[in-house]
Amino acid sequence: MASHQSLIFTYGTLKKGFANHRVMQDLIGSNDAVYLGRYSTERSFPLVCGPYGIPFLVNLPGQGHRVSGELYAVSPRGLSRVDDLEGTSVGYYERSTIRVHRLEQSDAEENRSGGGSGLVIAAEAYFAHRSYGEDLWRRIGRVGLSEYADTRKYVKRADRPKGWTFIEGIRTFASSN
Repeated sequence: MASHQSLIFTYGTLKKGFANHRVMQDLIGSNDAVYLGRYSTERSFPLVCGPYGIPFLVNLPGQGHRVSGELYAVSPRGLSRVDDLEGTSVGYYERSTIRVHRLEQSDAEENRSGGGSGLVIAAEAYFAHRSYGEDLWRRIGRVGLSEYADTRKYVKRADRPKGWTFIEGIRTFASSN
């Protein structure tokens, strides 16, 4: 993998066992990503499910729960591919810094660190765009998840109604009762 890497924290459909994990598998196969383990956010954040089971991390630190997910080191090419999937250039998600700590360690790592969950490190996560994130949090009654775990709720893009647009659909969902 290239020497310049970014750390990305995944909490939703990019995780192992979920619909978009194939993207991470492809990046690992092309040497553009490395799986680093299960991590959790240092601070609490709202994690909510929007329409079609789409997960959103809302950038409201101190609300919600500490969120569990996976950490990957990605090359610039890998980061560009994930940015495209997450729609950062069109206002779906925003990539921003987040602090995370490891949830699991090998026995050797635990012995070296004296136990515990390890150091807190800076990574980047994909947050719901600021234009609708807080509205989603209000819409679901300010009750979030600590982990996105139900694969059955997510509806793949190809299986969503024809003509459904992401931003319009999110705004309609967020403003409905």
